Amino acid sequence: MSEQQHITLPEGSIERQTQTLNLGPTHPATHGVFQNILEIDGERIVSSESTVGYIHRAFEKIAERRPYYQITPLTDRLNYCSSPINNMGWHLTVEKLLGVKTPKRVDYMRVVIMELARITDHLICNGVVGVDTGAFTGFLYLMKHREVAYEVYEEICGSRLTTNIGRVGGFERNFTPAVFEKLEKFLKEFPVALKEFESLMTRNRIFMERTQGVGAISAERALNYGFTGPNLRAAGVDYDVRVAQPYSSYEDFDFTIPVGTTGDCYDRFLVRNAEMWESLSIIRQALDKMKTLPSDVWHADVPAYYLPEKSDVYTKMEALIYHFKIIMGESDILPGELYNPVEGANGELGYYLISDGGRSPYRLHFRRPCFIYYQAYAELVKGAMLSDAIICMSSLNLIAGELDA
Repeated sequence: MSEQQHITLPEGSIERQTQTLNLGPTHPATHGVFQNILEIDGERIVSSESTVGYIHRAFEKIAERRPYYQITPLTDRLNYCSSPINNMGWHLTVEKLLGVKTPKRVDYMRVVIMELARITDHLICNGVVGVDTGAFTGFLYLMKHREVAYEVYEEICGSRLTTNIGRVGGFERNFTPAVFEKLEKFLKEFPVALKEFESLMTRNRIFMERTQGVGAISAERALNYGFTGPNLRAAGVDYDVRVAQPYSSYEDFDFTIPVGTTGDCYDRFLVRNAEMWESLSIIRQALDKMKTLPSDVWHADVPAYYLPEKSDVYTKMEALIYHFKIIMGESDILPGELYNPVEGANGELGYYLISDGGRSPYRLHFRRPCFIYYQAYAELVKGAMLSDAIICMSSLNLIAGELDA
């Protein structure tokens, strides 16, 4: 749907017309339900206006009416391409409020799952960037290995996409031998596919010409907007929450922060590829560290907040009491106010929590990185071609569920 507009030019000039084009909200190229109202002169974008609110679900208000342990499924539906990171971020926030200290093995188990989620998120993003430039093969190469990662989630918690994985204090069950087997398979086979993907795309002349110089943003502008994650690092700023404010024992790992220079679509692609290699290294380090620790630890000893084993609930009075109190939201929650960030696959995912001591949060706010990136979209595509607008959206990795909570 489009409409014509007249541009008034100085006397003696040829009259030109622009068109208003709705890119979204129901368009496969928008990667979700959000709208861009583009004013275009031929194929050139004159201006853009972004609109959100089509799938607003009021998650924060819903969460303020739920006990703490029932909020995890809501976080799944933010960035659903890497939902385990959302889950872990929420659990770490509640643990920070309650003063819960998790064992090292639990930290390393979380690191394994979070880095696996980071890889699945990046391979979707970079694979789709390839698709939007006309290269479908690379996307197919990577999807096969994404399935292995999802099988790991399935083995741990029974779910694949919206995982609801883990609990406050740790995991609901220990990693089975099948989990380690699938992880080893992934660590062996995925690097081969990733290397092949890079050989297909990185020096591909068509891909480079479609992405270099497109959607570029300077480090200063990125910081002014509040960019974080790969989109900020592609602009040359080496900020990573895992290093700046370590959590879940990330300080125990050796890894580098990939940084770009131009902040364009090509650099964002390169940064995400490099981060996948770093994540593979972190997972290997975590698995090696877990071998030196007791294998029967998968949660903290916090019976007031961690659901007891079902067999204990049926046979032990104390376990039955704790189970009842947690399910009914009667466990004492400390009052307090805090902000806890984690390095999501898209950038800094933060939880701002105010507790008044009740069974539910008094106030809760999700800091979603996509919401911030989208504010810059109109600036990034101004003066670009219509086809560049699609690639720019892909390289920012705009996820509608996170953008419009």
